Amino acid sequence: MHGPEYTRDTASLFKLPAIKKKEDFSSTLTKNHFFIMGHLVTVATCSLNQWALDIVGNQARILDSIRQAKEKRASLRIGPELEITGYGCLDHFLENDLCLHSWESLAEILDNELCNDMLIDIGMPVKHRNVLYNCRVISYNKKIALIRPKLALANDGNYYEMRYFSPWKGERIVEDFYLPRCITKVTGQEKVRIGDALVSTRDTCMGTETCEELFTPRAPNIGAGLDGCEIFSNSSGSHHELRKLDTRIDLIREATLKSGGIYLYANQQGCDGDRLYYDGCAMIIINGQIVAQGSQFSLADVEVVVATVDLEEVRSYRFAKSRAIQATQQPSYERIEVPMSLSSDEEEFNPFLKPSVPREVRFHSPEEEIALGPACFLWDYLRRSKQGGYFIPLSGGIDSCATSMIVFSMCRLVYHDIVEDKNKQVIKELRQIAGESSTSTWVPGSPQEVCGRVFHSAYMGMKTNSSTETRSRAKDLAKEIGSYHCDFDIDTVVTAITTLFTTVTKFVPKYKMHGGSNSSNLALQNIQARTRMVLSYLFAQLLPSVRGRNAKNPENTNPGSLLVLGSANVDESLRGYLTKYDCSSADINPIGGISKTDLKRFILYAADAFSMPLLHSFIDAPPTAELEPISADYVQSDEVDMGMTYNELSVFGNLRKRDHLGPYGMWSKLMHIWGDHLSPSQVYEKVRRFHYFYGINRHKATTLTPSLHCEQYGTDDNRYDMRPFLYPSLDWAWRKIEKAVKDMGDRGTRDPEKTEVDERKKTA
Repeated sequence: MHGPEYTRDTASLFKLPAIKKKEDFSSTLTKNHFFIMGHLVTVATCSLNQWALDIVGNQARILDSIRQAKEKRASLRIGPELEITGYGCLDHFLENDLCLHSWESLAEILDNELCNDMLIDIGMPVKHRNVLYNCRVISYNKKIALIRPKLALANDGNYYEMRYFSPWKGERIVEDFYLPRCITKVTGQEKVRIGDALVSTRDTCMGTETCEELFTPRAPNIGAGLDGCEIFSNSSGSHHELRKLDTRIDLIREATLKSGGIYLYANQQGCDGDRLYYDGCAMIIINGQIVAQGSQFSLADVEVVVATVDLEEVRSYRFAKSRAIQATQQPSYERIEVPMSLSSDEEEFNPFLKPSVPREVRFHSPEEEIALGPACFLWDYLRRSKQGGYFIPLSGGIDSCATSMIVFSMCRLVYHDIVEDKNKQVIKELRQIAGESSTSTWVPGSPQEVCGRVFHSAYMGMKTNSSTETRSRAKDLAKEIGSYHCDFDIDTVVTAITTLFTTVTKFVPKYKMHGGSNSSNLALQNIQARTRMVLSYLFAQLLPSVRGRNAKNPENTNPGSLLVLGSANVDESLRGYLTKYDCSSADINPIGGISKTDLKRFILYAADAFSMPLLHSFIDAPPTAELEPISADYVQSDEVDMGMTYNELSVFGNLRKRDHLGPYGMWSKLMHIWGDHLSPSQVYEKVRRFHYFYGINRHKATTLTPSLHCEQYGTDDNRYDMRPFLYPSLDWAWRKIEKAVKDMGDRGTRDPEKTEVDERKKTA
């Protein structure tokens, strides 16, 4: 505890009443209703929908979160990682301008009256001795108390923090930092401490972590907790991934389960300009129990989560003798003293102020995550790109169906926010997207009406190759969700292109079923797919004008194009089962990081949750590209063409990316996974087939449409999955496997299922 040991210098630094004598301190506290032994603390964390490089908008959202926290009587507010600049600035972090603008923005925040009488934790990049650090800046009453740099940087998967930042020098290392003049003008300070230190108030001690530090084996909260730190904050930029939230929550709970403490978790929320969706879910935990949890998916730009916690519960929790012994051996942290109390004098006047009670953790199922995460991402992408809506080539298959249902889920969220939550920001942005004038009072009457204004679809068929079933499914789905739908055939365009080729070369390409070669068969399929891509962009650019967008809003000189949506799932991208620059080449792909298996589950979920039984027809239909002619005894099949099932592709994808296995390691593990129904030689054939097609199609991954990251085995070559695009034959691995199979003798080629039948016959 810290009481009358506070000095006159510290008090004057933070503009508190001067204390001339040591004994005057307690009387000053009594006069101002401060209690040294206060133990109920109201704290606030938040999820902010920040946008990379949007310094003005980011500052407004930070101040709004501080205002909301203050209205809820919180004395401590923490925010997400790098909230002043936005997390996803990427190589812009290498520009000195960004550091300069961060300090300028922080100066305005500190000088704002909203920030008085509250301990505030804000994230921004800071350059110290010409080295850039990812930092938290902790302030109180227009004074900076501490700059705390990040010790452990995220540098794998989607993250490349060490490209821009350096990790801090080490645990408990603290130095002087000389402040820029724009800060000095506001705070009167010339230097502050920077490093791994703690902040002491009159009634407790606070420490900070930043995102990745929570995930490290020796997280900073361990040592800080042993040194008496009672409140931990974690400011994060953690992205959404299917089934990831439970891992994050387990780590946060564990941070306080062993030795107690109060843990505040803040996170970025929304699309900040890149391929990630940050899924919020700000939380407050005490001694392993969650007492407050924010939403994981939301259209709100600012969400503040507040709880009242009891410091005495932490102190009681820490009575274990084993913890006390380790605490006596813990090296001390430097403590920066801030002369304020997080606990309030309201304890004297408000006997009804009570600690927040523990609550059940709220999780979404993976199907709900698909319905909500990509939908929120699409809304952010649409409103921030300032375009007129979305366009999709609707094939009647499950992938374009799933993409369309995600857009419809977005429309449902938008409608709910407008009608139920009265979100003025959402209705304002929807009117702008829909081309309404600035004086419009239009309010949608249903999610379908929202969809009809912002979503456009087209079935582009071939008379010989497209079935009436797929055409009907596409038309019925468009009608059910309310999209503006077009239905036409592209035969004349494809014929014109092939006729031109024949005129020039005197060669007539034919489908394989008509006697053509594999090359001719593939070329005729590809020209259809690429024609659909060209037509998609033509319709996307002109449909707003066709629909009279300018007529509704004469002041709008730009009717706004539509953003083209791709619909290639992660398994097709992994296998390369798509045409390069076909209709999967689009502006954004909401399902490019989702497996076919999960998409099917999502469609089944949506059929019930959205009351759309027609979606079952998409599940029952066999997956087909419909690029070859249909006959009485032949319908093209995706899985036959690929030579493997979608379920097998999911397994290969996880083993390759998540488990980091090459061909031999894959074969060895699959012997255990598939050994009950495949022989070692059959497993080898499947592994070799996968790597053959993966290798020859790697060049396609370099041109994939940017997709929302949702799955651990995502194939995003430009950011997440860095591999060569020109592969040799992997002969060394194949020889090693072939030798192992040969050494097994009959066991290497014996069919397990046939062997089991034979054994049963012998027993009988």
